[in-house]
Amino acid sequence: MPFYQSPKKISAFDAKFEAQKIAFAPVTFQVARCLHKFGLLNQVEQSSNGTTLAQLCANSNLSEYAIHVLVDMGLSMGIFWHKDDCYHLDKIGHFLLHDDMAVKNLNFIHDVCYQGLFDLDEALLQGKPTGLKHLGDWKTIYPGLSQLPKHIKKSWFEFDHYYSDHAFEALLPLIFKTKPKHIVDVGGNTGKWALACTRYNNEVNVTIMDLPGQLEVAMKNAADNHVADRIQPFETDLLDDNKPFCQHGDLYWMSQFLDCFSNSQIINILQRTAAAMKPDSVLCILETYWDRQPYEAGAYCVNATSLYFTAIANGNSRMYHSKDMLKMISEAGLYVDEDIDNIGLGHTLLRCKKKPN
Repeated sequence: MPFYQSPKKISAFDAKFEAQKIAFAPVTFQVARCLHKFGLLNQVEQSSNGTTLAQLCANSNLSEYAIHVLVDMGLSMGIFWHKDDCYHLDKIGHFLLHDDMAVKNLNFIHDVCYQGLFDLDEALLQGKPTGLKHLGDWKTIYPGLSQLPKHIKKSWFEFDHYYSDHAFEALLPLIFKTKPKHIVDVGGNTGKWALACTRYNNEVNVTIMDLPGQLEVAMKNAADNHVADRIQPFETDLLDDNKPFCQHGDLYWMSQFLDCFSNSQIINILQRTAAAMKPDSVLCILETYWDRQPYEAGAYCVNATSLYFTAIANGNSRMYHSKDMLKMISEAGLYVDEDIDNIGLGHTLLRCKKKPN
């Protein structure tokens, strides 16, 4: 990670400006969201010769005052540039408008995280997701996912699926090179991976292990796609050692799953997985490790996502450094047989097997 291995080359003047940006970050976030929500980014982009304040007002339900404060802050944020009384969309504004990742991140932070992050200090002190109370009365977010208000649920799943979906095309050939007949999707959520597997291979059977709320959605999706005969639900709670664990799968699959747990919980889950595996079974772990990101922007997003887990999701998990995950895999009685970076949007696939007795 060369971009973290030396001090930033930045003048004191520019560093002081960056500090002010951090201090006003909640303001800039909400300005960007409102410029997007009220169509002002789109309006400015549509005019090749720039747009005046009067033109923006004529095409908006907002007052002149409201538009003026938004676009002026947009200038300071580098979203627009201004010449001869006309606003023009700059590169940052272009990507806020058109970059899928930026849009998904913006919606996720606003709908799922923004209010809860106000309680980050308490979450850090208590080791509990104290910000979750803004969404519902659960110990962690996972039992409540199916109960979230529609727009919040939409933002959560679009964020979660955006990163995993981009990896599917590259992953499927890697997963099926060992010709698994039975895949156990641990924490399968809405069943998108299970559906992708059944589309890719017309013989494979997939068991989805998850909480009852997620399984209900997954099985409805399986029925809607006419593959309910090849996708089976397995209701469990991975944090309860007394609950059953699906045995003897050919391939166990964990995608963006282990980051939902603390170190000790991960080791426990991996030990239970190893105990359920046959001697020739494989465990495939797909995660985005912040130290394996090819670009600084990726590491920034991954590290920022850790604080969602801290304040809202569960209070004790994070996006891990790959060395930490490799250590936990080894402690659980497994070893990494294959390690593949740069899949999709910065994912790493670890193919694991049981250590010989």
